[in-house]
Amino acid sequence: MFAQAGELLGEIKMFKTLIVEDNTTFRESLKATLGTEFPLMIIEEAANGKVALEKVITFQPDLIFMDIKLPGESGLDLTRRIKADDASIVIIILTSYDLPEYREAGQQYGADHFVSKGSSTREEILELVRSVSSNGGLDFPDPEGNGDSSMT
Repeated sequence: MFAQAGELLGEIKMFKTLIVEDNTTFRESLKATLGTEFPLMIIEEAANGKVALEKVITFQPDLIFMDIKLPGESGLDLTRRIKADDASIVIIILTSYDLPEYREAGQQYGADHFVSKGSSTREEILELVRSVSSNGGLDFPDPEGNGDSSMT
């Protein structure tokens, strides 16, 4: 019986998320929200581009929340570099500036989704993560019983 349980656990894919955000308060708040809603999610943080690139190599995330404005390097440039090396990583652009130019730039640089910090609700972000994770082969249960949806 224990061997069967171990075999089942061995098949569980741990979903890894990297939050690249220089605003400590926002980064920690997003991490706490994700950690509460998705207890099986492994979450790492980076406050700048240099650390983000190191963590992409060592941590190998499935999902990255990427702020556009970072110290040292633009989140858009980082997105392009990361996608050039591994197109399977899902990148969600985070920004305080919900402008069409930023959305277009995000798409041009290879981002998969765009989230406005000021106008996206907690539930919209969680629904997006559910959608992304289920497309990656890991289904997080929806406590409300709703279907998956994504924001683009």
